[in-house]
Amino acid sequence: MKIAVIPARGGSKRIPRKNIRPFCGKPIIAYSIEAAQKSGLFDEIIVSTEDEEIAEVARQFGATAPFVRPKEIADDFTGTNAVVKHAVGWFAERGTDITHACCIYATAPLIQVRFIREGYERLIGSDAAFAFSITHYAFPIQRAVRLTPEGRVDSLYPEHRMTRSQDLEPAFHDAGQFYWGTARAFLDDVPVFSPRSIGVVLPRVLVQDIDTLEDWEQAEFMFRAVGGNSAAIS
Repeated sequence: MKIAVIPARGGSKRIPRKNIRPFCGKPIIAYSIEAAQKSGLFDEIIVSTEDEEIAEVARQFGATAPFVRPKEIADDFTGTNAVVKHAVGWFAERGTDITHACCIYATAPLIQVRFIREGYERLIGSDAAFAFSITHYAFPIQRAVRLTPEGRVDSLYPEHRMTRSQDLEPAFHDAGQFYWGTARAFLDDVPVFSPRSIGVVLPRVLVQDIDTLEDWEQAEFMFRAVGGNSAAIS
């Protein structure tokens, strides 16, 4: 059995009620649920939350909320791996064997079905523990600078001051959309950011972290620019 686990805490501080805040016409969590549904990969799509209003919104869009997330994994410091581990363990305790799980963030309206499928196919076609979304940095990180205490600029990588950008190794970062893993990897607390993971590269135009209201506005602009819901989950 394969499950999607969408973590959706109720206590967001910087953007209150972030996970169910309206985004281009519907609660933002709806886009993650719909992408999981359209992928055709999951036997069940679960929203892990301690908040009854979020659970009800999730059910309205076709997900389940079969348990109340325990308080000890519903604070500001809990990582998503712990949330997925709890969900996998919850099913195991009831006699249901989970083979693979995919953590999908509730605030990922630009997520596309084709990349969810690619992540799964690449995971099962390998001996990796995880496959998750990444994207290129927009600028070579080897050209990064820092500010000294006096406000002066200094190179973080002085050995690359004169290196041509086309000769620098590309760098990537977590795209914050989905994290496929074997059930065993989640249960065993295998680190996601390690050589045991496969990176699924997304175009930067489909990646926007949403932590502030400015981020939110930027994400809505990008969402409309790529054609809205029909493009984002096709």
